[in-house]
Amino acid sequence: VQNYDISRHQANLFPVISPNHKNLVYLFKTKQNCSMETTKTSVWKGTLNAGVILGLILVLYSLILWFFDQSLNRTLASLSYLIIIVGLYLGIKDFRDNSRGGVLSYGGVVGAGTVISLYVAIITAIFTIILYKFIDPSLIDKVLSFSEQKLIDRGMSDDQIEMAMKISAKFMNPYFLALNALWGSVFIGVIISLFEGIFLKREGESLTAFKEESETEE
Repeated sequence: VQNYDISRHQANLFPVISPNHKNLVYLFKTKQNCSMETTKTSVWKGTLNAGVILGLILVLYSLILWFFDQSLNRTLASLSYLIIIVGLYLGIKDFRDNSRGGVLSYGGVVGAGTVISLYVAIITAIFTIILYKFIDPSLIDKVLSFSEQKLIDRGMSDDQIEMAMKISAKFMNPYFLALNALWGSVFIGVIISLFEGIFLKREGESLTAFKEESETEE
């Protein structure tokens, strides 16, 4: 009697164990999906490391340009966009594979990229204030002189240049530049994420759909 009871108990625990291999596959995928659900982390936590690392890399690159007096070199400065493109790609991919079990919708990709960009924006905004207010306050004058030379090269009149420089001078302060870096980083990150979402999205079959398909085949 005891052996019979134990057998019944085991059958209740493992009702899908049978010679039918489809049931075994269903058990495996059920456990896999349950594990994914329990280990899912929020997008804020799952993208934190990627955002901080990318932000610090951009800060380091900006410091290198400043150290070699190349902060106003637009060709070298444009390389930061390449860093952002690669950093966002790797960060979103890491979030998809390690925090979402390899499955992430197009909207999820854009959302993750936006959050990473927000972390980057905060770091770069803080760095901008430190750079222009404490490390090199004279950099603002260099930027204004650079802008004035650009207006001269365009052939603008002296009155037009003077008016334009007065307006620029009002906004040339560390806090406005930091604000500009903040929204600019987020905007660029969203645009890049919209494009990278085409390649990084990976839709997964839901557990319900898989169960229905398995029952239909049986």
